[in-house]
Amino acid sequence: MSKVKIIADSSVQLTPEEIEKYDISIVPLTISIDEKTYVDGVNITREKFVEEMDSSKDLPKTSQPSIGTFMEVIDKVPEDYTDILLLMMTPSISGTINAARQVADMSDRNVEVIDTEFTDRAQGFQVIKAAQLAQEGKSVAEIKEALDEVREHTYLYMGVTSIENILRGGRLSRFAGTLSTILNINLVLIVKNNTLSIAKRGRGRKTIEKYMDNVIEEIKGLKNIKAIGISYVDKMDYVNELKEKLAEIVPNVPLLIRVTSPVIATHAGSGAFAIEFYTE
Repeated sequence: MSKVKIIADSSVQLTPEEIEKYDISIVPLTISIDEKTYVDGVNITREKFVEEMDSSKDLPKTSQPSIGTFMEVIDKVPEDYTDILLLMMTPSISGTINAARQVADMSDRNVEVIDTEFTDRAQGFQVIKAAQLAQEGKSVAEIKEALDEVREHTYLYMGVTSIENILRGGRLSRFAGTLSTILNINLVLIVKNNTLSIAKRGRGRKTIEKYMDNVIEEIKGLKNIKAIGISYVDKMDYVNELKEKLAEIVPNVPLLIRVTSPVIATHAGSGAFAIEFYTE
């Protein structure tokens, strides 16, 4: 019988209760702010990181986990586990998955890396599904098949109200020339198929709000939505508006609202948020 261990990187959006319930291990990224280095979720919380970021002189720098950090987490997995699955964030945001693949090649355990093609709660949907199936004794092949289905029906929309971080971080470098000439530009980004793309751009917050009205209508028209997540950096005003709208149209769908991870906050910047959901 298979016994599969699920491991994710720290960009994933999971509650402490979910991590404990499903026995999920987390590989932390590191963050540097004004020459101070922190380990995500170990010696700095998400809330504290945002405070430090908002008051920092320079853009924080995030680093993918080292080979040694991955090995430390894997070495703690009991020997009776037949397989280990590393569910990693999209490479469009971080090179973490490349380090994970090196570790898988080096390890003498049955380690396999899965590109979730997402991050944050959208990544969390796959991690939770994998962990649930692992606890049921499903095989790696069965888990991967289920994850393909979740991934195919997952949606992630991000609102960015300040483009400075995302341009300086290089995640939209090919658009830098056109975006940097527009004052007060706001963006709606979509993450899909390992691509971070611009769905809408315009001046002022209304650009995002109008687009998100369409997203709400999309959710309203979908059947069998399994879960929704709203992650944010540091401002709750519009997040609360979305919460109220979702409570009205899909009151029985689980909704998780939490501060995003340092790697996402660093690239998205102050005022950013994301709405994520999946269907079956």
